Amino acid sequence: MSLLFPDNSEGDGLQYFVNKATPQDLMLRLFTNNVTPAETDTAATYTEAAGSGYAAIQLVGANWVIAEGAPSSASYAQQTFTFTGALGNIYGYFFTRFTSGRIAGVERFPSAPYNIVNNGDNLKVTPQITLD
Repeated sequence: MSLLFPDNSEGDGLQYFVNKATPQDLMLRLFTNNVTPAETDTAATYTEAAGSGYAAIQLVGANWVIAEGAPSSASYAQQTFTFTGALGNIYGYFFTRFTSGRIAGVERFPSAPYNIVNNGDNLKVTPQITLD
């Protein structure tokens, strides 16, 4: 599945585009519930991973690389979640706004779930947004 921008995210994006609201850094989070992303989702739709060394990762706005063209894209360096023990199944990742906590985007891993069972297990995500 590709990255989905729920309705909340589309509204935020339009507000940023017309300078009605101030953009916020994104938080990269992993989710553990077996859900298929949908347009009407909010951050509360997703059960964020917890324990076993997990922590959400702040994606600082200045560190995104923007490439204009057809298509245009925003990419961020690969991020690694490293675990200290069993966590269970991870089905995908989602972005929330740093301050408001509103959902910004979500993607279910195509081969989900990934089962985190050992100290030292890791999961890598390379954030990329493509617009055309």
